[in-house]
Parts: sequence; structure tokens; C-alpha cells
Amino acid sequence: MAPDTVSLRYFLVLAQELNFTRAAARIGIAQPALSARMRRLEAELGTALLVRNTRNVVLTTAGAALAESAPPALAALDRAWDTARSAAAGELGTLRIGYSLSAGAETTPTLVDRLIRGNSGLEVGAVPMATPEISPAVADGRIDAGITRGEQPGRGVRRFLLRRERIGVQLAQHHPLAERPEIEIADAAAYPLRLPDRAANPVIHDQLSAVFRDTRPHPDSTRSQSLSTCLSATCATGSPSPRPEKPRPRHNRPVSPGDRCGARPA
Repeated sequence: MAPDTVSLRYFLVLAQELNFTRAAARIGIAQPALSARMRRLEAELGTALLVRNTRNVVLTTAGAALAESAPPALAALDRAWDTARSAAAGELGTLRIGYSLSAGAETTPTLVDRLIRGNSGLEVGAVPMATPEISPAVADGRIDAGITRGEQPGRGVRRFLLRRERIGVQLAQHHPLAERPEIEIADAAAYPLRLPDRAANPVIHDQLSAVFRDTRPHPDSTRSQSLSTCLSATCATGSPSPRPEKPRPRHNRPVSPGDRCGARPA
């Protein structure tokens, strides 16, 4: 039977001090407790490790051999414990991440970089996926975590908010509204709008559509597959459609539901 590591560590302190009183004080236990530990260690090994007298301690041949070979063995054991704890905490192995294309510009690279720098034993693989497929892939174990725009539906996953972003309108440099520091919703609605394709991200499409839902007149919105991953609506240049003269609300929606990370429940 292998000796317990606590007694072995105590023995190494005693082998350095060669004095029970000093060793016990250094360890922080009573001298009789240390003596009992050493007798039990010798019994487990079946050999004497120490020659005791009233003033000091001398190592036997077996004791000297143990004092030389035990430190690297304990260091290896400590590394094994640390490895096991790191693996249990998710700091070792491979982490598979699926992300929406629109989250690939800033959110995903930043997150992956922090994961790699903070966990040297972790291998991170990130692949772009169609947004509606990410939550199901997390739920059935094809990937370990997913990053999407908006809170995507799906069972069997836990969701965490990573960041928030303001809703914006992209304008051409020569657009009539481009010089304004702030654009009212009704002003933007007077021009044809290009929204992300709903099939690519129904959540974001519906949220953007809701911004203009109560606006009169309703904007002429078109979809573009090439813009299916944009978060903001894009206002095209053109002649404004007639609209009634009445007070119009300013577009002061503070933030849109931003990138979210989904992971399987532990």
C-alpha cells in the first residue's frame, strides 16, 4: 500500500530540519503528532527511515533514498491533481463553438482570444453556422457553445448575455439623411428599407421590423440575402414617400438584444 502523501510531505520537512521540534513548528502541528506520523509511515513502508536520539535525527539509508526520490514524485502527483481539476473546470480539452456570421467580426474573435490566453490547455475551434441551426446543435451536443444575434429559441440550452449593441441605420454618404446627427424613425421609414433576410435570423428580423411597426407610413422594406447577417437596417437612397405632418418619435431605443452565448445545461 502506498503511503499517504501528508505523512510523506511531513517526512520531507523533517529530513530537512533533522529535528522534531523545529519540523513540527514549521509544519504547524504538535511534536507528538509528528512522531506518530513518522512511526506510521515507517510501518507502512516496512523499514526504518530515521535514527532518533534526544537531540537530533539521522536519516537511514532508506530514509535518505526516500528524501531524494519523493519530491519529484509529489510534484508529478500535484500536476496530476491540477490536470484533473482543470479538466473538470473545462480548462482542458477541446471547446467547439458555433457562431452566427454577424457575430464573427468582433464578438467571437474576442471571446476565442480570451479563452485561449486564459486557458493554455484548451483548444478552441470556432465555425460559422446558420443562426437557426446553432441552438439545436448545442442541445444535441454537436457543438459545446453557440454565439448568436438575439435570444434564439430552442430547448435544452442555457443562455447568457455577452454584449448589447445599439440599433443603427446605415446610409450612403450622399443620402439626404446622412448629415443629421440623429434620425427620427418616421424619417427613415420614408425611404425604402433593406432588412436582413428573415430566414437567416427570424429573431433579429422581427425585432427590426417592430421598430417601424407603428410608424406611418409603413416603410417599403425589401430583403437581401447578401445583407442577411447585418444587424442594422439599411436605408436606400430615393425619394421620400408622402407622409402626414405630425409629431414623430425620435429613434431613442437604447439597445438591441445583442450577442448571446448558449451552452448545454451541466
